[in-house]
Amino acid sequence: MTHENLLGGPEPTLLPADGPDAEARAALGAGDDARAAVRVAPAASIVWALLAEGALQDAGDPVAAYAYARTGYHRGLDALRRAGWRGRGPIPVDHEPNQGFLRSVLALAEAADAIGENDEAERCAQLLVDSGTSLDEVSGLR
Repeated sequence: MTHENLLGGPEPTLLPADGPDAEARAALGAGDDARAAVRVAPAASIVWALLAEGALQDAGDPVAAYAYARTGYHRGLDALRRAGWRGRGPIPVDHEPNQGFLRSVLALAEAADAIGENDEAERCAQLLVDSGTSLDEVSGLR
């Protein structure tokens, strides 16, 4: 049985190294693009983050980016909850399996801002801060 650290807050949540993002990263490393990799690992936040980033940057389509990013965000929340996250506490950005979720949150913030969903954009930015990172740090993963 584990107990919450009452002096320092909850322990960091680390997604498993062998989870869906690992399958997606393997497909991407083998040359698949994000659309093909999503068919290999649809539960992987990283592929949804990549699709959202592409829709924002390459296609200039914030509506599609919003949908992709929201999917990655929800897939990541599911994985985080299975890993013991209870809605607060650190989600270390330097732990590669966490990066797909964090990139989805950033893309969701950007897409929400682009479509005028300001409250959502602010909530996402705050979630990154509350997770122990920032917009700039997650942006550096791209």
